[in-house]
Amino acid sequence: MESILLLVHMESDGLLAKPALEALAAALALGGELTVGLVGGAAQPAANQIAGCGAARFLVVAGDPYTQPRYATDAAAAEALCRQAGAALVLAPATSRWARALPGVAYRLGGRVDTHATSLSVQDGAPAATRWFYRQRMEAVLSRSERPWVVLLDAGCNPAWTGPAGTAQVEAVTVETPPTRTTVTGVQAPKADEQTIRPDARLLFVAGAGWTKKQPDGAVHGAEAETLILGFLRAAKASLGGSKSLVDLSGEGQPVLRFMTHLNQIGQTGATPRHPKGLSTCCHGEEPHVVGWRFVNQRRAINLDPNCGWARGKADVLYVADAFEVMRHLNKLLA
Repeated sequence: MESILLLVHMESDGLLAKPALEALAAALALGGELTVGLVGGAAQPAANQIAGCGAARFLVVAGDPYTQPRYATDAAAAEALCRQAGAALVLAPATSRWARALPGVAYRLGGRVDTHATSLSVQDGAPAATRWFYRQRMEAVLSRSERPWVVLLDAGCNPAWTGPAGTAQVEAVTVETPPTRTTVTGVQAPKADEQTIRPDARLLFVAGAGWTKKQPDGAVHGAEAETLILGFLRAAKASLGGSKSLVDLSGEGQPVLRFMTHLNQIGQTGATPRHPKGLSTCCHGEEPHVVGWRFVNQRRAINLDPNCGWARGKADVLYVADAFEVMRHLNKLLA
């Protein structure tokens, strides 16, 4: 097996996040000689975090210019690490930081890059990457003869590495820091309770257009729907998804859930999450929407129609009930 370089960057706390640990586990499974390249403000804590992984070398590009994500500095650091390691295969987690910088690095090195890989294997002594096409309906196994081959691994597809920490021996790599035109002055983020997209949540809660339609009393209860859904998300620490029919309502002049955007869309034209459990409410289980649930392990749905798509083999359990009543009761139990 060829030599491998794993590129990871530190988070704001100086340690490695779950996507980096998942990429580390995938790299170790290949069996080649592994070099870890770390980029960030201070790399020693992150190197100590994975000191027991068995890597042959820990190469480091550290300093204030590399604390914040920036194409110029990230590309320069990654290029220097690749040249120092001389590895044929370069792996990295598909974070926004690396997805932006590494394709340019592959061009500088005269190599090739592939993104959105879901797994890695060795076939006939050479590395091969697996990825999905056409919204997870087609699977392909890719191999390349060009080197270095840069592969970005999607998060949530591999188990994260777990092993002992220790004291790693790091090697500093000298980089001529390029001139920069951007300065990070701070970070603005919503409060944790207001965040609706939580990739690491145990439960995915998906709302359909039925929440904004007339209820048995002939009225639309949009305000109550918002209160019930947000109350459940906060109490269960769940992630929020939406059907295409619901997120499209804003463009049709119909009542909408104010916190629902196209970023929450699940399905053929939306996201494909990987939560352990999923609960669909007021959705009919149409095929384009259900495609997004392909990797959800346990699927349940609430719908008043016993003949909806969820009842035809698309859900493990279908509750034939009114979603408003069920969620009122659930919120009382969670409170």
